[in-house]
Amino acid sequence: MNKMLLKLLTLAAPMAAALSLFTAVASAHVTVSPAESTTGAWETYTLKVPSEKDIATTQIDLRMPEGAEFKQYEAVPGWIVTVEGNKISWIASGDGILAGQFQRFTFTAKNPDTAGDIAWDAYQHYADGSLVQWSGEEGSDTPHSITEIVQAAAGGDSHSHGGSGAAHSGSMTMDEHEAIMENAEKSGSTSPMVYITLGISLLAFLLSAVALLRGKKE
Repeated sequence: MNKMLLKLLTLAAPMAAALSLFTAVASAHVTVSPAESTTGAWETYTLKVPSEKDIATTQIDLRMPEGAEFKQYEAVPGWIVTVEGNKISWIASGDGILAGQFQRFTFTAKNPDTAGDIAWDAYQHYADGSLVQWSGEEGSDTPHSITEIVQAAAGGDSHSHGGSGAAHSGSMTMDEHEAIMENAEKSGSTSPMVYITLGISLLAFLLSAVALLRGKKE
């Protein structure tokens, strides 16, 4: 029985590695949330930037999608913000985003007046001078984040917070802020290859376990 358990644990190791890979890839993307908002709304967006390398991220440039208009940003200690046309840059004045860390940057933008998907192209600069361009299509290694702009209800408020769909006339509440933070965790795109790799690993584990149990019975 102990030998069988040992063999099962040995077979489980590749599956655990695949799960670790899936988790790392799923959380490593630069994302903009919420994933859905309404036409013409003044939306509060959150840019989430993880540092995937062993060196610090020192700058992140975000290109405003066509039809969207940048309005204002929330100040973040240790970061300088510059606006040049449709490019908004957060530049570290200190250590930046260190390995194993991530940083959120919150800003407000006016959505396009027509429904459709808008793409957020981001450019991540590292301390060694390297650059990661988050501007690829969905399914690529470095995809841009997408927000779906849906038609606003007739007579609705033009101020939106976090894409919740509710009308707001005052300042953002703590519940709304927490909803934005939760959406930031869910909006990242993941390459289909990750799911395929995970599925193959799970199938291989199950087949190996079945073969092992059959051999034990014989």
